[in-house]
Amino acid sequence: MARYGLPSTHTFGVSMATMQPEAKRLGRNHALALALWKSGWYEGRIMATFLGDPAQLTAAQMNAWCRDFDNWGTTDTACFKLFDQSPKAWTMVTPWIKQKGEFQKRAGFVMMACLAAHDKTAKDAAFLKFLPMIAKGASDPRNFVKKGVSWALRQIGHRNLPLHRAAFRLATTLAKSDDSTERWVGRDVLRDLTRPIVAKKVRERSERQAKKGIVRRAT
Repeated sequence: MARYGLPSTHTFGVSMATMQPEAKRLGRNHALALALWKSGWYEGRIMATFLGDPAQLTAAQMNAWCRDFDNWGTTDTACFKLFDQSPKAWTMVTPWIKQKGEFQKRAGFVMMACLAAHDKTAKDAAFLKFLPMIAKGASDPRNFVKKGVSWALRQIGHRNLPLHRAAFRLATTLAKSDDSTERWVGRDVLRDLTRPIVAKKVRERSERQAKKGIVRRAT
């Protein structure tokens, strides 16, 4: 686990491949999720993200868990498997990206990425509002923050052609920056957005949206 930057203490060493089927068998159980999170064990917290009920999450609970984030595994899994399904998900982004802690700040950008991936009804304008935040966050040199920033911009660029163009423009600007961290983020995003498989996916997604009468505009 330490090889991948995950905790090597206060952990049992149980794999995701073991935990996920067990979580599916148990089903949603918010009370159990809260208790597992409180245990402090790495696997307990991962299981908590699988078992928690997004409809029962309160802002206080989400903020409390965010304060506990101390590795990318629990941070990303909580956001990707639970938090982004909460009606309060969008309200968490701005305060979290302003946090000083590395994983707390990462959580805000991971939430952007998760919402871009999973919220199929969100308008382009909602994601365009994230771009100035991403531009500002791109100068944070901490490893897990800059990778979260890159993930957010890449995932926004995957939604459709207008957002792909907007993400590409920002990434191009960052790639030309005098700041080394901004350059890293820009180049990392550009490598992804220029891949043929991504271009094909974005084009096909936009075509499906056009057939459904969904008009997308991004400037």
